[in-house]
This record gives sequence, C-alpha cells and structure tokens, in this order.
Amino acid sequence: MFSSIIQFFVKAVKSPDIRRKLTITAVILVIYRLIAHIPAAGIDQASLQALFLGSPLLSLLDVFSGGTLANFSILALGLTPYINASIVMQLLTYVVPKLEELSKEGEFGQEKINQYTRLLSVPLAALQALGMYTLLRSQGVIPNLSAFSLIALVVTMAAGGIFSVWLGELITEYGISNGVSFLIFAGIVARLPVTLGQSISIISTQDILKVLIFLFLTVVIVALIVFMNEATRQIPVSYARRVGRIGLSSSYIPLRLNQAGVIPIIFAVSLVLLPSLLSQFLSGVSNPKIANLASQIAVAFNPTSLLYNVGYFLLVFGFTYFYTSIVFNPERISENLQKSGGFIPGIRPGSQTTHYLTQVLNRITLAGAVFLGLIAVLPSFFQNIVGVANLAVGGTGILIVVSVVLEMTREIEAQLVMKRYEAFI
Repeated sequence: MFSSIIQFFVKAVKSPDIRRKLTITAVILVIYRLIAHIPAAGIDQASLQALFLGSPLLSLLDVFSGGTLANFSILALGLTPYINASIVMQLLTYVVPKLEELSKEGEFGQEKINQYTRLLSVPLAALQALGMYTLLRSQGVIPNLSAFSLIALVVTMAAGGIFSVWLGELITEYGISNGVSFLIFAGIVARLPVTLGQSISIISTQDILKVLIFLFLTVVIVALIVFMNEATRQIPVSYARRVGRIGLSSSYIPLRLNQAGVIPIIFAVSLVLLPSLLSQFLSGVSNPKIANLASQIAVAFNPTSLLYNVGYFLLVFGFTYFYTSIVFNPERISENLQKSGGFIPGIRPGSQTTHYLTQVLNRITLAGAVFLGLIAVLPSFFQNIVGVANLAVGGTGILIVVSVVLEMTREIEAQLVMKRYEAFI
C-alpha cells in the first residue's frame, strides 16, 4: 500500500506540468503563511491569546480564517468575507432574474457571478473588520483608536481579506485543488502541532483511556469520510450508435453521495457563530438589560448546548441540499442526454428523466446531508460523552483535511491519466 502511494507521488513529481502546479501551490502557501504572521498594529497579544483560550467559538472561527485570527494578523479576516459573499450571491441567484439568467449561461455567466462575488467581498470585509475591532475593544484586547487609526486598521484588514481571496484564486487557476478549501486546509494543518501540544500537556494518567477512544473514533471518522466522499450511485445511460447497423453503447452518470463536499460546513459555520459573536459584543454594553440578554444568548448558543448543535446540524443539512442543487442540475443533464441521443433504460427522455434524476439525487443527498451534519456536531459529542474537548481538530477539521487531500489526489491522478492518453495518441 505504502509503496503504491510512493510510486503515485513519484510519477506526479516526474510530470513537468504537475510539478509546476505543485511548485506554484507551495510558493503561494509559503507567502500566505509568512504574511499571516504579520500582526496588525495596536493589539495586546497577551489579552488576545487569553481571549481565544477561553472561547471555543473563536478557536473554531480561527480554523476557518486559515489560522490567522489567533494572532490578529493583517490576514485575520481570512476567506470569511468571500465565503459570506458567495452565500449572498447564490441566494440572490434564485431571487434576481438577471442573476438566474447568468447562472444558466455556462462558463461566461459563472465568471460574471464570481466577479460580482469578489466586488461584494470588499464592503463585507470592511464591515467585518469594523465588527472585529468593536468586539475586541469590548473585550479589552484593543484600545480606543482615533478615526484615522481606525480607518487605517479597517482598510488594512479588508485588504488582507481580499489578498487572501486572490491567493486562493491563484491556487485554483494555476495550482492544485480548490484554492479557498486549500488555504483553510493549510490553516488547520498549521495549527495541528500547537493544538496537539496543548492537548498532550494537559493529559493525565486517568485520561489515557479517553485519548485511546478519541484516536479510535478519529480513525473510524476518517474511514467514513473517505467512504462517503468516494461513494457514488451510477445511473446507467445508453446511447444509440450506427456502426454498419443500429446498436447501443452504454455508459453511466456518477452521482456522488456527497456532491457538495466541505462547502456546506464552511457556509454553516459562518452563520452559526453569529449569535455567539453578537453576544460577546453586547456583553460589554453598559445597559444591564442588554448585557443580560447577551449572557442568555451566550448560554443558549454555547457549543455544547442543544440549540447550538441542532441549529448547526440544520444549517449544514440545508446548505447541502442548496449547494447540491447548484452544482448538479437534473433538468440540464436530461436536456444534454436528449441532445446526444442518450437515455436511461426504462425511463423516457425529457421530463420523466428529469423527475427520475431529481428523485435519485434527493435520496442520496439525504444520506450525504445527514452525514455532514453529524460530522459537524462531533466536537460536542467528544466533549459531552467522551470527555475530549477539542473543537479545532473535531469532525469539521478532519472533514476538510481529508476532503482536500482526496480532491488533490483525484486531480493529480486525472492529469496523470491525461498524460498517458496524450502519450498513447
């Protein structure tokens, strides 16, 4: 097994195109991680670290910022503004007729929507930078700034967020894998030694059994993630062809159980953390009624609470269906099949094929959505049942790491196969 893995990567490195993409990805990643260690001005680092150690929610948010929030670097916003802008644009696609028409115009329309998403990311980045300053000021991490210093901070943070998006898109275009997911993956992996070191330092003899259970469950979860990411439902398709006489050639449509990948969890985290962040902001208000309301919100949306986990699960579940409906359009697939002379055996072309594909897609998406939702709430399970409290390397982090590695492997394998065909031709 290990020899085959080594041979696979040796073949990848020997290919000039793949080697170039890997080099570009590595260079961009090094630049990103170096800039991620440049702190913004005026931050009390000791108070900031104490705040993150006492807030599992901020630690989880730091994972999705690519590990740049804990030291409040100039890239502290990470990819969050772009993720939120993507959510807004995809929702508007169903509401605004012009955007809906653009979404049906193939690659040109998608590029236009991506451009609008980037433009929307700019004001969202500025608003989030202002909100982050207000939150940290209420916690005593950052002092009151003058108007000029505040504008400079907001502009710097917003520029850092847009710069992160640009680096991610460079990886997508010239490197390996999806750039946004890869930068989040890099942030999780970069934090892993620190997280493991903190966990090992507090482990006592009585906790060894819990740690063994945690490690066993981690292996099981990784195996399940690999299985769910690779599992497909193959819909048989037949094509009429003429080779001297009428005949049929067969193929299939592969419907992945997890069509949406890690995107639903990334979207859901951006929303499920809002009430808790709002409560931390309101807790510093002098009005006792508002402060009391903030404490009630904080208790209700604690990561171990039932309301938080149910809301998180439902958000992941809903976003899975939502994103799957975007990436896989049964009506378009049915139309393309009909144009190319293909049909599903036993199903009439046209509306019946669309209905059949929709029905199958809904059934397999149900399994994928439930699985992603359970993975998302695993940290609370570890904390409440097993007794291991580590949100940063919980199910969400494991899912992103495994999914990105699988996606990279698939892309490299596809390019190796393409090279083999080119050599054969």
